[in-house]
Amino acid sequence: MSNTTDRVLLGIALMIGFSLLAPVMDAFAKASSAYVPVGETIAFRFGIQTVLLFPLVLRVTDLRRPTIGEWALHLLRASMILFATAAFFTALSVMPMADSIAIFFVEPFILTLLGALFLGESIGWRRLVACAVGFGGALLIIRPSFSDFGPVAFLPLLTALFFALYMVLTRKMAPRQHPVALQFWTAVAACVWIFPALAIFNGTGFAPLDPVMPPGPSWWLLVGVGVAATVSHLFITYALRFAPAAVIAPLQYIEIISAVGIGYLVFNDIPDFQSFIGIAIIVGSGLYVFIRERSLTRHKLPQPPA
Repeated sequence: MSNTTDRVLLGIALMIGFSLLAPVMDAFAKASSAYVPVGETIAFRFGIQTVLLFPLVLRVTDLRRPTIGEWALHLLRASMILFATAAFFTALSVMPMADSIAIFFVEPFILTLLGALFLGESIGWRRLVACAVGFGGALLIIRPSFSDFGPVAFLPLLTALFFALYMVLTRKMAPRQHPVALQFWTAVAACVWIFPALAIFNGTGFAPLDPVMPPGPSWWLLVGVGVAATVSHLFITYALRFAPAAVIAPLQYIEIISAVGIGYLVFNDIPDFQSFIGIAIIVGSGLYVFIRERSLTRHKLPQPPA
């Protein structure tokens, strides 16, 4: 087996690892919401990521200080992932994991549209139709969720929007920086936002950002959020280095299967029939977009001489 094949298989394995581990982070966040505010959970998530990545980033690359312009981009990128994380963790506090993650998976469609708007990427009518169908699948999940949980059912859509904006910024910044360093500086920038916010709102009674002393068991949940987030994002970072995005991106839908299993085993949550139909539509539309993208990319590559 060639080295190239080995690297692709490693990338596939890492992507599967990410898809299995990311819902574990979500489960920790959902469980911790019973003990601490969402803002405090987010602070642990990015604080632990900063601490864990610091020795790794020193090992893999030169840790030069960002320029003022780069700092501005890191702060902007961090604000996008903070908004995405806050919206998603808030949704998880009341909604089943599988429903929240399934609605979030309209993100590839939003990214497709934003890529055309901000990066000049071309999209054809077939992918536009797939995007519309995917949004329709999300609405199938949102309708009963809105009846049960109210406006919070729309928060995973906000997560998808902010995460897509985060990915657009990532595409612009990634060519100039090692991916681990990029993750590290974004975590640092997120800490620059979230820790002062917790200090400002301390004692105000504003529930999402008024910190509390975590009770005994919740410390492990908060540490679990940070460790699972760091490891899972390292998995996807290196997966994208070892294998083409068109190969590994469809594997991310394993995350929905993992979320259904963990949600049922840990929280006794299971989507209803309409939600399963919505999940199937979102996954089918997303796979079509990925397959279409891979087909177009293959046709654009120069053909070997006959």
